Amino acid sequence: MSTKKIKTNASRLLDGRKIDYALLTYEVDESDLSGVHAAAALGLDPACVFKTLVARGDRNGVVVACIPVAAELDLKALARVSGNKSVELLPLKELLPVTGYVRGGCSPVGMKKRFPTYIDASAERLPRIAVSAGARGVQLFLAPADLAGAVDGVFAALTMA
Repeated sequence: MSTKKIKTNASRLLDGRKIDYALLTYEVDESDLSGVHAAAALGLDPACVFKTLVARGDRNGVVVACIPVAAELDLKALARVSGNKSVELLPLKELLPVTGYVRGGCSPVGMKKRFPTYIDASAERLPRIAVSAGARGVQLFLAPADLAGAVDGVFAALTMA
């Protein structure tokens, strides 16, 4: 893990809002873009590294969920909290056109449009969490409340029990 001086759209937005964060970088393995691999490469507990998942609801359109990398998203919970009857993960081919980000580098901060964002409630118990900075191999490390403030995020139980 290193803390290089790299700038991404997400980090520039946080800078503009005067939000305290660190940029953490790691060597990307194109054959394993999983968040669990990223956590290991960073030497961080997977419980404090969050992946960004994008879904489409049947009533309210695109929604974003940030959950621990080793957890599985509960689609019914995301639907409930987002005011939808059901949600489905966005097909991979739609990720870049909808968010401006690629798989393995999708940040909840700085998407093309501002979508309703939900952060798993487990984040609230942690002093800092890591989320993608908008590029593969680069993570934002910040306080969960600061992330929520930057994306107008709502904390909610989003993972399978």
